[in-house]
Amino acid sequence: MTAPAIGQTAPAPTDNPGFTIRSRTELVVVNVTARDRSGNIVKDLKADDFTILEENKQQQIASFDIETTDAVALPEAAQVQLLKTVPAQTGSSATSATTPEAFRNHRLIVLFFDLSSMDADEIDRAAQAGLKYVDKQMAPADLVSVVSLGNTLQVNQDFTSDHALLTHALQAFTAGSSEGFDAGSTGTTEGTADTAAAFTADDTEFNIFNTDRRLQALRSVAQALSKLDQKKSLIYFSGGIERTGIENQSQLRAAINAAVKANLAIYAADIRGLQAIVPGGEAQSASMRGSSVYSGRATVSAFDSNATSQETLVSLSGDTGGRAFLDSNDFGKVFTQVQQDTASYYVLGYHSSNPSRDGRFRRITVKINRPGLKLEYRKGYYAPADFQHSTQDDRERQLTEELASELPNTDLPVFLAAGYFRMNGDRFYVPISLLVPGSEIPFTSNSEQDKATLDVIGEVIDENKRPAGQLRDTVKLAVSTSQAVRSKNVQYNNGFTLTPGKYHIKFVLRENQTGRLGSFETDLTIPEFKSAPVKMSSVVLASQLQPSTSKRKGANPLVRDGSELIPSVTRVFSSGQHLYLYFEVYDPAKSTAASDPKAAPGAKPSAIRLLTNVSFLQGNAKTYETPLVQANEVNTPDRHAAAFQLDVPLSQLKPGFYTCQVNVVDDAAGRFAFPRLTLLIRPQ
Repeated sequence: MTAPAIGQTAPAPTDNPGFTIRSRTELVVVNVTARDRSGNIVKDLKADDFTILEENKQQQIASFDIETTDAVALPEAAQVQLLKTVPAQTGSSATSATTPEAFRNHRLIVLFFDLSSMDADEIDRAAQAGLKYVDKQMAPADLVSVVSLGNTLQVNQDFTSDHALLTHALQAFTAGSSEGFDAGSTGTTEGTADTAAAFTADDTEFNIFNTDRRLQALRSVAQALSKLDQKKSLIYFSGGIERTGIENQSQLRAAINAAVKANLAIYAADIRGLQAIVPGGEAQSASMRGSSVYSGRATVSAFDSNATSQETLVSLSGDTGGRAFLDSNDFGKVFTQVQQDTASYYVLGYHSSNPSRDGRFRRITVKINRPGLKLEYRKGYYAPADFQHSTQDDRERQLTEELASELPNTDLPVFLAAGYFRMNGDRFYVPISLLVPGSEIPFTSNSEQDKATLDVIGEVIDENKRPAGQLRDTVKLAVSTSQAVRSKNVQYNNGFTLTPGKYHIKFVLRENQTGRLGSFETDLTIPEFKSAPVKMSSVVLASQLQPSTSKRKGANPLVRDGSELIPSVTRVFSSGQHLYLYFEVYDPAKSTAASDPKAAPGAKPSAIRLLTNVSFLQGNAKTYETPLVQANEVNTPDRHAAAFQLDVPLSQLKPGFYTCQVNVVDDAAGRFAFPRLTLLIRPQ
């Protein structure tokens, strides 16, 4: 059976001439501003005057419109809902609307206050710039919304032209309103102010997280604004963004791409204004550490740090069609620039002649048949991408975002089982088994084998919400025929080393043919053995033994004598199989053989005496019990454990549900344990 090629459509049957297949692609919208040689906006152009090329191939203009906002006069204040759905305030003359016509011939401006990157004085400065704009510069056609990012992303005011509502929202950003996080210092203390404060760890990782939060917030706003084809402007008040690592570069690209797709131009305003970088530090700063202040390296480092924090602002603005305003204390210029850029523009739309969903950047060229005019427009866009054409960075980001998401994805069925085995001291090995039904994995045929890959990512979080273990792996499957796998399961085994405590485990799996995701999360408690009557590991049920490929001897307790026990995740067995039960008992008591009347008085402990067997219960009735097994010595001395592996032929039991009770008696200490598990036996 040959799978159809992705993205292709089968031809229409020839015996049914009335049947038609139609194909639709996304509308690509391009905003164009035309200016004459004097810089004045030209408003009398027609669709026939424009020519659009994508990758040097001419495109047919499907829609044409002109937006004019410089001559709009509204009879009363208007309020429209786009970023969130909220009722209009009682007593306000504002009207609520959500239709595209409500935004026609309006200038849509978002005031984005990044509280997480600004200190109290900078927040107040940004709020005052916004209030001055509302009071003196705001035009009748301006619809303005206020958004802030502190601990969370909030829509403080949806789109409105009501000056009172905007003033109320902006006045809330007082000096004490900061919810954000201080950027903190990164790296060495050389060349930093000596404040005599206690040592704090390098918080570079927290800065990475905060940077990602800001870019992700911009991406969320862009996606919310993508419902409208009109040009939108976002004024981003920030204290600078400093990027560290490839993760931030990937997130920056995603934020810019979302803004371009949403037709959103970002105008970044560095609210720090004009800064004086003084050798030795400013007067209000403490003296610097080290010798770099005398060699000039501290000043060079200060200039580099300032430029780095502004680089991202320039990238956000330049790549989305906006402009960055840096090193200036006149913040009114950013509002003037936004009004000029959106006073009047043409909205051209076309359906791309390239149907590929490869996610690549496509260059756009707009030409005009009237000489002497200068056109302003975005230079390209990223094509839609399906999973097959997504980049490696996009795929990695998808996994990490799903791992951090509070809403699990269950498109791909995933099952997980975990246990615990003491290694040495207070360290425990936690085996993890992940299972995916083989019928859920699509295979591709290549030469003589069917192939598929699974991406695995997981983490363990302790009760204080701190990461205790992480795992990232890719599983490659190659079988002679996928039909054999479809009736079975695919299992992935790995493990962590943890200390006693309460943990939360979450794993995300993705099959890389269609990109479907599945997640599984559960809680695990590793007990303290100090108060346990019998120090016992978890019980592993299995029906398979396979040769071990592990080169680390003793790293996995489930590997013994060259064979590895494969845990059963579902605990479903066939009556023709053998059930293997594996568990360990630690630090068993030693006996002087008190039952032996010939034992000498005061004899030293010489041997252990552990007794165990397995009972199978249905309801309260015992249906089967294995013979008693006795251990008189510790057979795993490196872990001070007596290991048991019991073999139960399931042909001895009738098909059905059972409660499996493992009976363990430490006869020398007079203590016992009876752990129970449930299982299902199916007919062979």
